[in-house]
This record gives sequence, C-alpha cells and structure tokens, in this order.
Amino acid sequence: MILVPGRLWRGSPVRRTLGTGLPAGAFFSAFALVESGSWVGAAVVFLVLSPFHGIRTARRMGRAWPGAGNMNAADRAAVVRATRRGEAIGDPALAPAVVEYADGLSRVAEEDRLRRPLVLLVTALAIVLAVYDTLTAPTGVLVASWLVVALLLADIAWWPRRRARVLSRAERARQLARSARPGDRPVSGS
Repeated sequence: MILVPGRLWRGSPVRRTLGTGLPAGAFFSAFALVESGSWVGAAVVFLVLSPFHGIRTARRMGRAWPGAGNMNAADRAAVVRATRRGEAIGDPALAPAVVEYADGLSRVAEEDRLRRPLVLLVTALAIVLAVYDTLTAPTGVLVASWLVVALLLADIAWWPRRRARVLSRAERARQLARSARPGDRPVSGS
C-alpha cells in the first residue's frame, strides 16, 4: 500500500483493482515471455496474475484505511496527498482521515517489515539460481534470472529508504492533523 500511487485512491475499488492489477500482470507476463518465449504462457500469467494481484491489493488498501470508502474521491485524494507530503490538510474536517490513513500506512509498514527476512532469503536463492542459469540455461532464462536478481537487489537497497521517507512524512501529517483538532476530535468548519 505504501507504494500504491496516491492517484489510485481517487478511484473506486474497481479502479484500484485495475490500476494495480493490470501493471503487475503486464510486468510479470513480460518476464514469462522473456523466459519462455511463449506468448501463450505470457497471456496465462497476465490473465491469472492481474486479477489476483489487483483484488489482493485493493482489499489490502481497504483494510488499511476503511474510512476511505465513506469519502468522496476529491477528499480521499486530498488526504492521501497531504499525508504523503507531510503537509497539513486544508480542511480541518478531514484531519481524522489524515490520522486514519497515516495509521494505516504505519500498520502496513509494520506488516511489511516482518516480511523483509523473506525478501532477503528469496534474493539469496535468486542469486544462486541466476548463477546456475548462467552456467546451464538458455539465454531467455538467463536474462530473466538476472533481471529478477536486479529487481530484488534494487528492492533491498531502495525500498527501506522510500518507506522511511513516506512514514516520516505521514507522521508529520498525523501530528499536524492532531494539532488541528483539540482532544483528537474533528474541528467543525466555520
């Protein structure tokens, strides 16, 4: 959810499903095509992975920020934008939503933090497999193996910094939202 672009929150759950599922399906089907050279295999990966990933991500987004479903698209987008930028929300009535969204980001980050050792293990296994493929596999498999290694290494190097930056900004927005409403209650508009 931390990586999901803020613009996806503007749409409905169906748009969030499509907005996350279609790119993931296209990305991984390209890997399948490079590795196998089979358009049929790539199509199967796309048709299976796109809805699976899209539905899973949209549901996870909904669980992390349940209040989003009760807001209109413009308010959702304003809350996400302010929170991700670490800014005060212009409308004090949206301050509770900023706190809820920031809390959701923190929960998701904690869940993801617990999965990081698995990413390290998968990276180590991918390196071993890529070295093996270098010695024995055809070119397509070799390229796909090393691309997976590169992506996993990029994830290890880039993701913790990106997550920390988003969480730091979300915390700043949370504090600004809480200070905008005494007693942690929404301030009524004038």
